[in-house]
Amino acid sequence: MEAPNYSEPTELQQYLTEGVETILKDALRATFRDPKESLFMARFAAASRKASGKREENERNGLHVPSYLIASITSSCNLHCAGCYSRANHATEDCAPQHQLTTAQWEDIFRQAEELGISFILLAGGEPLLRYDVIEAAGKHPNILFPIFTNGTFLGERYMRLLDRCRNLIPVISIEGDETLTDSRRGDGIWKKIVTNMEELQKQGLLFGCSITVTTENLDEVLSGAFIRSLASRGCKAAFYIEFVPVTDEAKHLAPGDEERELIRIGIDRLRLEHPEMVFVSFPGDEKSSGGCLAAGRGFFHINSHGGAEPCPFSPYSDINVAETSLREALNSGLFHALRDNGHLLEDHVGGCVLYEKRALVEKLLHESADK
Repeated sequence: MEAPNYSEPTELQQYLTEGVETILKDALRATFRDPKESLFMARFAAASRKASGKREENERNGLHVPSYLIASITSSCNLHCAGCYSRANHATEDCAPQHQLTTAQWEDIFRQAEELGISFILLAGGEPLLRYDVIEAAGKHPNILFPIFTNGTFLGERYMRLLDRCRNLIPVISIEGDETLTDSRRGDGIWKKIVTNMEELQKQGLLFGCSITVTTENLDEVLSGAFIRSLASRGCKAAFYIEFVPVTDEAKHLAPGDEERELIRIGIDRLRLEHPEMVFVSFPGDEKSSGGCLAAGRGFFHINSHGGAEPCPFSPYSDINVAETSLREALNSGLFHALRDNGHLLEDHVGGCVLYEKRALVEKLLHESADK
Protein backbone atom coordinates (compact mmCIF):
# COMPACT_ATOMS: atom_id res chain seq x y z
CA MET A 1 0.00 0.00 0.00
CA GLU A 2 1.44 3.36 -1.00
CA ALA A 3 2.20 5.74 1.85
CA PRO A 4 -0.07 8.80 1.91
CA ASN A 5 1.47 11.96 0.57
CA TYR A 6 1.04 14.85 2.98
CA SER A 7 3.09 17.31 1.00
CA GLU A 8 -0.08 19.25 0.22
CA PRO A 9 -0.66 21.83 2.99
CA THR A 10 -4.36 21.00 3.42
CA GLU A 11 -3.68 17.29 3.93
CA LEU A 12 -0.77 17.99 6.25
CA GLN A 13 -2.88 20.38 8.32
CA GLN A 14 -5.58 17.71 8.60
CA TYR A 15 -2.99 15.15 9.70
CA LEU A 16 -1.65 17.49 12.41
CA THR A 17 -5.14 18.42 13.62
CA GLU A 18 -6.11 14.75 13.88
CA GLY A 19 -2.91 14.11 15.84
CA VAL A 20 -3.77 16.84 18.35
CA GLU A 21 -7.32 15.52 18.71
CA THR A 22 -6.01 12.00 19.39
CA ILE A 23 -3.64 13.25 22.10
CA LEU A 24 -6.40 15.27 23.75
CA LYS A 25 -8.83 12.35 23.66
CA ASP A 26 -6.21 10.12 25.29
CA ALA A 27 -5.39 12.82 27.86
CA LEU A 28 -9.06 13.22 28.82
CA ARG A 29 -9.34 9.47 29.29
CA ALA A 30 -6.13 9.35 31.34
CA THR A 31 -7.26 12.12 33.72
CA PHE A 32 -10.98 11.44 34.14
CA ARG A 33 -10.51 10.16 37.72
CA ASP A 34 -8.90 13.46 38.74
CA PRO A 35 -11.57 16.22 38.70
CA LYS A 36 -9.04 19.07 38.71
CA GLU A 37 -6.99 17.67 35.82
CA SER A 38 -10.07 16.54 33.91
CA LEU A 39 -11.61 20.02 34.13
CA PHE A 40 -8.40 21.62 32.86
CA MET A 41 -8.14 19.15 29.97
CA ALA A 42 -11.76 19.79 28.96
CA ARG A 43 -11.09 23.55 28.90
CA PHE A 44 -7.85 23.06 27.01
CA ALA A 45 -9.64 20.87 24.44
CA ALA A 46 -12.02 23.76 23.75
CA ALA A 47 -9.08 26.17 23.43
CA SER A 48 -7.33 23.71 21.12
CA ARG A 49 -10.33 23.67 18.77
CA LYS A 50 -10.15 27.48 18.55
CA ALA A 51 -6.40 27.24 17.89
CA SER A 52 -7.09 24.79 15.06
CA GLY A 53 -9.41 27.37 13.52
CA LYS A 54 -6.64 29.97 13.67
CA ARG A 55 -4.22 27.60 11.93
CA GLU A 56 -6.77 26.89 9.20
CA GLU A 57 -7.30 30.61 8.65
CA ASN A 58 -3.53 31.16 8.43
CA GLU A 59 -3.35 28.29 5.93
CA ARG A 60 -5.94 29.97 3.73
CA ASN A 61 -3.85 33.13 3.89
CA GLY A 62 -0.71 31.33 2.77
CA LEU A 63 1.00 30.69 6.12
CA HIS A 64 1.38 27.12 7.37
CA VAL A 65 1.44 27.16 11.19
CA PRO A 66 2.36 23.90 12.96
CA SER A 67 0.61 22.68 16.08
CA TYR A 68 3.87 22.34 17.99
CA LEU A 69 6.85 24.48 18.94
CA ILE A 70 9.96 23.28 20.79
CA ALA A 71 11.57 25.97 22.95
CA SER A 72 14.98 25.42 24.52
CA ILE A 73 14.71 28.05 27.23
CA THR A 74 18.23 27.61 28.60
CA SER A 75 21.57 26.23 27.43
CA SER A 76 22.67 25.36 30.96
CA CYS A 77 22.42 21.88 32.52
CA ASN A 78 23.56 20.21 35.73
CA LEU A 79 24.06 16.74 34.19
CA HIS A 80 26.42 15.23 31.63
CA CYS A 81 24.30 12.51 30.04
CA ALA A 82 26.10 10.10 27.74
CA GLY A 83 25.34 10.82 24.09
CA CYS A 84 23.62 14.16 24.77
CA TYR A 85 22.93 15.79 21.39
CA SER A 86 22.76 19.25 22.95
CA ARG A 87 26.25 19.09 24.44
CA ALA A 88 27.62 17.49 21.28
CA ASN A 89 26.23 20.45 19.31
CA HIS A 90 27.71 22.86 21.89
CA ALA A 91 24.19 24.09 22.66
CA THR A 92 24.47 23.17 26.36
CA GLU A 93 27.15 24.19 28.84
CA ASP A 94 27.93 24.23 32.56
CA CYS A 95 28.61 27.93 33.06
CA ALA A 96 25.97 30.62 33.33
CA PRO A 97 24.87 31.20 29.71
CA GLN A 98 25.35 34.59 28.10
CA HIS A 99 22.87 36.48 25.93
CA GLN A 100 19.94 34.13 26.46
CA LEU A 101 16.42 35.37 25.76
CA THR A 102 14.93 37.24 28.70
CA THR A 103 11.74 36.36 30.54
CA ALA A 104 9.92 39.15 28.71
CA GLN A 105 11.11 37.91 25.33
CA TRP A 106 9.92 34.35 26.04
CA GLU A 107 6.60 35.68 27.29
CA ASP A 108 6.19 37.59 24.02
CA ILE A 109 7.00 34.40 22.05
CA PHE A 110 4.29 32.53 23.98
CA ARG A 111 1.83 35.34 23.22
CA GLN A 112 2.64 35.26 19.50
CA ALA A 113 2.36 31.46 19.46
CA GLU A 114 -1.13 31.64 20.96
CA GLU A 115 -2.19 34.25 18.41
CA LEU A 116 -0.95 32.03 15.54
CA GLY A 117 -2.78 28.97 16.84
CA ILE A 118 0.10 26.90 18.26
CA SER A 119 -1.35 24.55 20.87
CA PHE A 120 1.71 22.84 22.34
CA ILE A 121 5.07 24.32 23.32
CA LEU A 122 7.59 21.74 24.49
CA LEU A 123 10.00 23.36 26.93
CA ALA A 124 13.50 21.94 26.76
CA GLY A 125 17.10 22.92 27.42
CA GLY A 126 19.71 22.34 28.76
CA GLU A 127 17.69 21.77 31.88
CA PRO A 128 14.52 23.90 31.60
CA LEU A 129 13.74 23.87 35.34
CA LEU A 130 16.75 26.15 35.81
CA ARG A 131 14.55 28.91 34.30
CA TYR A 132 11.77 29.20 36.88
CA ASP A 133 11.07 32.70 35.56
CA VAL A 134 10.24 31.45 32.06
CA ILE A 135 8.20 28.48 33.27
CA GLU A 136 6.21 30.76 35.57
CA ALA A 137 5.53 33.00 32.55
CA ALA A 138 4.38 29.97 30.54
CA GLY A 139 1.88 29.16 33.28
CA LYS A 140 0.07 32.40 32.46
CA HIS A 141 -0.99 30.98 29.06
CA PRO A 142 -3.60 28.31 29.89
CA ASN A 143 -4.61 27.97 26.23
CA ILE A 144 -1.21 26.40 25.49
CA LEU A 145 -0.04 23.09 26.95
CA PHE A 146 3.61 23.16 28.05
CA PRO A 147 5.22 19.73 28.45
CA ILE A 148 8.51 20.41 30.29
CA PHE A 149 11.19 17.91 29.25
CA THR A 150 13.34 17.77 32.36
CA ASN A 151 15.95 15.54 33.99
CA GLY A 152 13.70 15.75 37.05
CA THR A 153 16.36 16.69 39.60
CA PHE A 154 14.97 20.16 40.45
CA LEU A 155 11.36 19.23 41.20
CA GLY A 156 11.27 20.72 44.68
CA GLU A 157 8.50 22.27 46.75
CA ARG A 158 8.55 25.57 44.84
CA TYR A 159 7.82 23.78 41.57
CA MET A 160 5.18 21.59 43.17
CA ARG A 161 3.25 24.73 44.15
CA LEU A 162 3.60 26.21 40.65
CA LEU A 163 2.50 22.98 38.95
CA ASP A 164 -0.54 22.79 41.22
CA ARG A 165 -1.47 26.37 40.39
CA CYS A 166 -0.82 26.14 36.63
CA ARG A 167 -2.17 22.87 35.25
CA ASN A 168 -0.95 23.65 31.72
CA LEU A 169 2.61 22.95 32.93
CA ILE A 170 3.33 19.22 32.74
CA PRO A 171 6.75 17.87 33.71
CA VAL A 172 8.04 15.08 31.47
CA ILE A 173 10.86 13.34 33.33
CA SER A 174 13.69 11.65 31.44
CA ILE A 175 14.29 8.00 32.28
CA GLU A 176 16.21 5.36 30.34
CA GLY A 177 14.64 2.21 31.79
CA ASP A 178 15.59 0.58 35.09
CA GLU A 179 18.07 1.94 37.63
CA THR A 180 21.12 0.48 35.88
CA LEU A 181 20.19 1.81 32.43
CA THR A 182 19.24 5.26 33.74
CA ASP A 183 22.28 5.77 35.96
CA SER A 184 24.66 4.48 33.28
CA ARG A 185 23.55 7.31 30.99
CA ARG A 186 22.60 10.06 33.45
CA GLY A 187 24.85 9.52 36.47
CA ASP A 188 24.91 7.58 39.74
CA GLY A 189 21.88 8.12 41.97
CA ILE A 190 19.76 9.90 39.34
CA TRP A 191 17.21 7.07 39.08
CA LYS A 192 16.49 7.10 42.82
CA LYS A 193 16.18 10.89 42.83
CA ILE A 194 13.70 11.06 39.95
CA VAL A 195 11.66 8.13 41.29
CA THR A 196 11.38 9.95 44.63
CA ASN A 197 10.18 13.06 42.79
CA MET A 198 7.67 11.01 40.76
CA GLU A 199 6.21 9.66 43.99
CA GLU A 200 5.96 13.19 45.40
CA LEU A 201 4.15 14.36 42.24
CA GLN A 202 1.76 11.44 42.64
CA LYS A 203 1.21 12.31 46.30
CA GLN A 204 0.41 15.92 45.33
CA GLY A 205 -2.03 14.75 42.63
CA LEU A 206 -0.02 16.40 39.83
CA LEU A 207 -0.02 15.22 36.23
CA PHE A 208 3.36 14.17 34.84
CA GLY A 209 4.87 12.05 32.12
CA CYS A 210 8.16 10.38 31.30
CA SER A 211 10.47 10.75 28.33
CA ILE A 212 12.32 7.63 27.21
CA THR A 213 15.17 7.82 24.72
CA VAL A 214 14.89 4.58 22.73
CA THR A 215 18.08 2.96 21.50
CA THR A 216 18.90 -0.42 20.03
CA GLU A 217 20.23 -1.35 23.49
CA ASN A 218 17.26 -0.50 25.75
CA LEU A 219 14.36 -1.11 23.33
CA ASP A 220 13.22 -4.39 24.90
CA GLU A 221 13.35 -3.00 28.45
CA VAL A 222 11.47 0.26 27.83
CA LEU A 223 8.69 -1.42 25.83
CA SER A 224 8.17 -4.13 28.42
CA GLY A 225 4.98 -4.37 30.42
CA ALA A 226 6.98 -4.47 33.65
CA PHE A 227 8.66 -1.13 32.93
CA ILE A 228 5.40 0.64 32.09
CA ARG A 229 3.69 -0.88 35.13
CA SER A 230 6.47 0.53 37.30
CA LEU A 231 5.85 4.01 35.85
CA ALA A 232 2.06 3.71 36.12
CA SER A 233 2.30 2.61 39.75
CA ARG A 234 4.13 5.88 40.51
CA GLY A 235 1.45 8.00 38.84
CA CYS A 236 2.96 8.54 35.38
CA LYS A 237 0.21 9.39 32.88
CA ALA A 238 2.19 9.82 29.64
CA ALA A 239 5.15 8.09 28.03
CA PHE A 240 7.06 9.86 25.26
CA TYR A 241 9.24 7.49 23.27
CA ILE A 242 12.00 9.54 21.62
CA GLU A 243 14.12 7.74 19.07
CA PHE A 244 17.83 8.22 19.71
CA VAL A 245 19.43 10.55 17.18
CA PRO A 246 23.21 10.07 16.80
CA VAL A 247 25.34 13.20 16.72
CA THR A 248 28.56 11.27 16.15
CA ASP A 249 29.29 8.48 13.71
CA GLU A 250 30.41 6.29 16.62
CA ALA A 251 26.88 6.32 18.05
CA LYS A 252 25.02 5.52 14.82
CA HIS A 253 24.55 1.88 15.85
CA LEU A 254 22.31 3.03 18.72
CA ALA A 255 19.77 4.68 16.38
CA PRO A 256 16.65 2.58 15.67
CA GLY A 257 16.37 1.49 12.05
CA ASP A 258 13.27 0.43 10.13
CA GLU A 259 13.10 -2.93 11.92
CA GLU A 260 13.37 -1.35 15.35
CA ARG A 261 10.84 1.35 14.44
CA GLU A 262 8.35 -1.37 13.56
CA LEU A 263 9.00 -3.02 16.93
CA ILE A 264 8.44 0.34 18.64
CA ARG A 265 5.15 0.81 16.76
CA ILE A 266 3.93 -2.68 17.67
CA GLY A 267 5.05 -2.26 21.28
CA ILE A 268 3.30 1.08 21.72
CA ASP A 269 0.09 -0.25 20.16
CA ARG A 270 0.18 -3.10 22.68
CA LEU A 271 0.85 -0.76 25.62
CA ARG A 272 -2.06 1.48 24.60
CA LEU A 273 -4.38 -1.50 24.92
CA GLU A 274 -2.87 -2.64 28.21
CA HIS A 275 -2.74 0.83 29.78
CA PRO A 276 -5.71 2.98 28.68
CA GLU A 277 -5.01 5.20 31.69
CA MET A 278 -1.83 6.48 29.98
CA VAL A 279 -0.98 8.51 26.88
CA PHE A 280 1.73 7.10 24.58
CA VAL A 281 3.52 9.29 22.04
CA SER A 282 6.28 8.23 19.66
CA PHE A 283 8.67 10.77 18.15
CA PRO A 284 9.40 11.01 15.33
CA GLY A 285 7.61 7.70 14.81
CA ASP A 286 6.82 6.40 11.37
CA GLU A 287 7.52 9.43 9.19
CA LYS A 288 5.78 7.77 6.24
CA SER A 289 2.42 8.38 7.92
CA SER A 290 3.07 12.12 7.92
CA GLY A 291 4.63 12.28 4.48
CA GLY A 292 8.16 12.80 5.83
CA CYS A 293 10.03 14.65 8.55
CA LEU A 294 7.88 17.23 10.34
CA ALA A 295 10.73 19.66 11.15
CA ALA A 296 11.30 23.16 9.71
CA GLY A 297 7.73 24.21 10.42
CA ARG A 298 5.92 21.31 8.68
CA GLY A 299 4.78 19.98 12.07
CA PHE A 300 7.04 21.84 14.47
CA PHE A 301 10.16 23.99 14.68
CA HIS A 302 12.69 24.86 17.36
CA ILE A 303 13.76 28.09 19.04
CA ASN A 304 17.10 27.89 20.81
CA SER A 305 17.94 29.71 24.04
CA HIS A 306 19.37 32.68 22.13
CA GLY A 307 16.32 33.07 19.86
CA GLY A 308 17.53 31.29 16.73
CA ALA A 309 14.70 29.58 14.83
CA GLU A 310 15.98 26.13 13.82
CA PRO A 311 14.42 23.22 11.88
CA CYS A 312 14.65 21.02 15.00
CA PRO A 313 16.89 20.56 18.08
CA PHE A 314 18.93 17.93 16.20
CA SER A 315 19.60 20.35 13.33
CA PRO A 316 21.00 23.49 14.99
CA TYR A 317 21.07 25.80 11.98
CA SER A 318 19.32 29.14 11.81
CA ASP A 319 19.04 32.07 9.43
CA ILE A 320 16.60 34.11 11.52
CA ASN A 321 16.32 35.15 15.18
CA VAL A 322 12.99 35.79 16.90
CA ALA A 323 14.63 38.36 19.18
CA GLU A 324 14.89 40.54 16.08
CA THR A 325 11.72 39.52 14.25
CA SER A 326 8.45 37.62 14.78
CA LEU A 327 7.34 33.99 14.89
CA ARG A 328 5.34 34.61 11.73
CA GLU A 329 8.47 35.75 9.88
CA ALA A 330 10.49 32.88 11.38
CA LEU A 331 8.05 30.37 9.85
CA ASN A 332 8.80 31.98 6.48
CA SER A 333 12.57 31.76 6.89
CA GLY A 334 14.56 31.04 3.76
CA LEU A 335 16.10 27.92 5.30
CA PHE A 336 12.72 26.49 6.33
CA HIS A 337 11.31 27.12 2.86
CA ALA A 338 14.31 25.53 1.17
CA LEU A 339 13.92 22.39 3.29
CA ARG A 340 10.14 22.17 2.89
CA ASP A 341 9.64 23.24 -0.70
CA ASN A 342 12.37 21.17 -2.33
CA GLY A 343 11.35 17.83 -0.82
CA HIS A 344 14.42 17.41 1.38
CA LEU A 345 12.27 16.44 4.39
CA LEU A 346 10.59 13.67 2.42
CA GLU A 347 13.74 11.77 1.51
CA ASP A 348 14.63 8.33 2.87
CA HIS A 349 17.31 7.92 5.51
CA VAL A 350 18.98 5.07 7.37
CA GLY A 351 18.42 5.94 11.03
CA GLY A 352 18.29 8.81 13.47
CA CYS A 353 16.94 11.69 11.41
CA VAL A 354 17.09 12.89 7.83
CA LEU A 355 18.43 16.34 8.77
CA TYR A 356 21.35 14.86 10.69
CA GLU A 357 22.27 12.58 7.79
CA LYS A 358 22.01 15.52 5.37
CA ARG A 359 23.70 18.10 7.60
CA ALA A 360 26.11 19.08 4.81
CA LEU A 361 23.10 19.92 2.62
CA VAL A 362 21.47 21.89 5.46
CA GLU A 363 24.66 23.92 5.89
CA LYS A 364 24.75 24.59 2.13
CA LEU A 365 21.12 25.75 2.14
CA LEU A 366 21.84 27.95 5.16
CA HIS A 367 24.68 29.71 3.33
CA GLU A 368 22.53 30.15 0.23
CA SER A 369 19.75 31.66 2.36
CA ALA A 370 22.18 34.07 4.01
CA ASP A 371 23.50 35.18 0.62
CA LYS A 372 20.05 36.18 -0.65
